[in-house]
Amino acid sequence: MAGTKAGGKAAASTNKAKYGADFYAKIGAKGGKKGKTGGFFANRELARIAGAKGGRISRRTKSAS
Repeated sequence: MAGTKAGGKAAASTNKAKYGADFYAKIGAKGGKKGKTGGFFANRELARIAGAKGGRISRRTKSAS
């Protein structure tokens, strides 16, 4: 059943039974904590400039009058 939806559900239920109901939350949190690059946080000035540009862009259509 490897690689099928049914196999995935069986594996998930096995993992939850062995390691607890929050198994996937735990491994997701580990991955999130491991990251060090920080995305926009690494360059606060760049994030500020990008946010300002996004804030200036109007979502409304221009009227022809």
